[in-house]
Amino acid sequence: MTVDWVRTGSQARVAAMGGEHAIILLDIGLPDGSGLDLLSEIRGEGISIPVLLITARDALGDRVKGLDLGADDYLIKPFDVAELLARIRAVTRRRSGNTQSRLEAAAMSLDLATRELTYGGECRLLPPREFALMHALMERPGTILSKAQIEDRLYGWDTSAESNAVDVLIHAIRRKFDKDVIRNVRGAG
Repeated sequence: MTVDWVRTGSQARVAAMGGEHAIILLDIGLPDGSGLDLLSEIRGEGISIPVLLITARDALGDRVKGLDLGADDYLIKPFDVAELLARIRAVTRRRSGNTQSRLEAAAMSLDLATRELTYGGECRLLPPREFALMHALMERPGTILSKAQIEDRLYGWDTSAESNAVDVLIHAIRRKFDKDVIRNVRGAG
């Protein structure tokens, strides 16, 4: 996963208004305001990015208020990272209409929990960047992504990638499986 981390509510507001993230992990206790107020503002603007609230507040009233304001899930600190990752997968899976932790397109299958790609009878564990590339491509089968869109998904908005980084990842996946596992559309993506 590529993470864009901000420390304040005002920075989070700017990031959320861009609408380019797959999920927002939002702490209720922000140094410059309430995460619940920010959640209400985000939803009021019509931004439908899934939001996972993270907080030490475990009272039922706090959980109900957060969910009623539009949060997709609520996680109480302290928590195990494995649970956080599972909740992120579940929320993004529900949002995209998938009920399983597996994406399928054409003759490919990508297991989101194990990071294994299966294609043409071959099943391989993908390194993080290759997995992120295939996840971006298989999340919406048939959608053409530009190189810039892929770079944003892989590297985030505060990190720049080498000019051929995406090409190198595509070449690595094709070398492992087949040249047809990823198709280019000349001039589009």
